[in-house]
Amino acid sequence: MEGLSQFSFTIIMVNYWKSKVLPKIKKVFENPRKVGAAEACKAFDEAKEQYSKEFDDKKTELQPKVIEIYESCSTEIKSLVKEPKDSSLKKHSAAAQKFLDELAKIDFPGSKPVCEAATKFGAGYVPGPVFFVFEKVSTFVVTEEKKEEAPAPAEETSAAVAEVKEKEIAVEHEEAPPAEPAATEDKAVETAEPPKKVEEVEPAVCVPAAEPPKP
Repeated sequence: MEGLSQFSFTIIMVNYWKSKVLPKIKKVFENPRKVGAAEACKAFDEAKEQYSKEFDDKKTELQPKVIEIYESCSTEIKSLVKEPKDSSLKKHSAAAQKFLDELAKIDFPGSKPVCEAATKFGAGYVPGPVFFVFEKVSTFVVTEEKKEEAPAPAEETSAAVAEVKEKEIAVEHEEAPPAEPAATEDKAVETAEPPKKVEEVEPAVCVPAAEPPKP
């Protein structure tokens, strides 16, 4: 019984070590920035639903402001908004921080806590919250680009119609008989008519009077 009790006690201590003591030791040796960033990401994830609701409520009000900020930012950030990548975020973290600062000024939903976390730990350490905000921004950007691209098909159609009309006019010119050749042909027909025959008048022949019969 004593051996069994000691074995049970050992198992309890091992489990306690793994669940309570070891995690604390790991935190001591882990990068404090990563630990803080992980906690910030967790807190942000819990509030995502609230930020999404605020975004939907303020869409109309936010669109012109967001477009103005987006147009003034660098090409790298525009690419990052359209195609979010961890490597690009780490490479352009300073530009991303500046962009987040501008969004926070207009009270863009979720931008303030993300901006604070990015300032404290670095944008590259909180990619989830950063890309959540960028994704919301991209909805305005895509809509704006579609509006600008919409007139293009109409221009192409107009050009196509103009080209077809030009071809039709050219064909009509080719099919229409020229005026001068027609007149020439008429003259040629008139000239080709055979000349009228002139009736020849035979010369008068004098016939001598018949002699009276002899008696």
